[in-house]
Amino acid sequence: MKKKAFVALVSAMICTVSVFGMTGCKGSNSNEVEFFSSKSENAQIMKKLVDQFNKEHAKEGVKVVLNTPADAGTVLKTRLTKNDIPDIIAYGGDQTYTELESAGVLKDLSQESYMNSVSDQYMQMVYDVQKDREKTAYAVPYATNASGVIYNVDKFKELGLKIPKTWDEFEEVIRRIEDAGGQPFEYAFKDDWTLLPPWNSMAPDLAPETFYDERLAGKTTFESTHKEIADKYLELLKHGQKDIMGTGYDDANKAFANGDAYMLINGNWAISEIKKNNPDIHLDMFALPASNDESKNYVTSGVDVLLCASAKTKHPKIVKEFLEFMMKPENNQKYIDDQFAFSPINGVEQKDETVASAQKDIEKGKVANFPDHYYPSGYDLASILSEYAMNYSTGMKDEENTKEFLKNLDTQYDAVNNK
Repeated sequence: MKKKAFVALVSAMICTVSVFGMTGCKGSNSNEVEFFSSKSENAQIMKKLVDQFNKEHAKEGVKVVLNTPADAGTVLKTRLTKNDIPDIIAYGGDQTYTELESAGVLKDLSQESYMNSVSDQYMQMVYDVQKDREKTAYAVPYATNASGVIYNVDKFKELGLKIPKTWDEFEEVIRRIEDAGGQPFEYAFKDDWTLLPPWNSMAPDLAPETFYDERLAGKTTFESTHKEIADKYLELLKHGQKDIMGTGYDDANKAFANGDAYMLINGNWAISEIKKNNPDIHLDMFALPASNDESKNYVTSGVDVLLCASAKTKHPKIVKEFLEFMMKPENNQKYIDDQFAFSPINGVEQKDETVASAQKDIEKGKVANFPDHYYPSGYDLASILSEYAMNYSTGMKDEENTKEFLKNLDTQYDAVNNK
């Protein structure tokens, strides 16, 4: 999902070039309002929405201009240091947003009418990543995603398998697949970010509820609280293809689409890629049941896109109108359908059958945020997990591997924790 930063040129990227070839220089045209968006994957649908807004507001003499720079997080941080904040920002609910919010440069949206239509559970996720968990709406959730187990519905039916609700049931599903000569999982660990979904799907079920705050304050450790998560992560590795470290994301999606495995642990974003290889494949997605207490097995779902605005924009009227336009259910539905995402706006639903099971849990509020949204900026969990998986694949003993892994989690956390 995220490519490593190419930092060397960042300081020169205050005026950036968007994917559409337009410059995104704030203040270069007094009749332009900059809409800074961090995801290249959604650039086309964002452009369509921007164009629609500009067409509807042509008489006002001010237009919104979309800016989607490469390495958006570093660009945004650089601009923050120069007090050069875009008029409108679309970003994920992670630590970069926390830095932006804590700098005091964002407009309070609490009194806007569209706030009444936002799901409480996703608004709480925004509050949770704000400084001191301040319950002021400096951003509004626009789109959410989910991580879990994508499974081949037809292959499950062939073996009479049901969606597991507990860890023991999950292990039984794995055993029955292998007894029938099948491959339970397809992994894509050549691309190290793909090691995150299994972790993100299990940690919310098993980590102590107070872990993130206590770890930030130095009152607890991964070593003392995350051994069960580490052990179960390692267990899952044992049921994939032989070359788990040599298979990349595209090849894994293709192999899964061709029926090589019964399950793939990733997010809803992978489904469209799988279906490109096999449009007729019948998929669904369920929450990875890491606990034997069914009530603690959540769908890992977080804010993929939130909208916020500069507190000092020179065009507050247009900014207000644009956010109102984006938050209209019919416009949010366009985005949700295009991006195969979930919506935090009441009344907007992801209706595709390939995520029906996950959608049901989301509607019930049985969700937990991505744990890596709470880790400090610069904490490279993907690399730590990759080393853990590589040690397994090269034959390191499990006990030794897990001990080293947990120690690495703490050592590298402390190295970037500036609290």
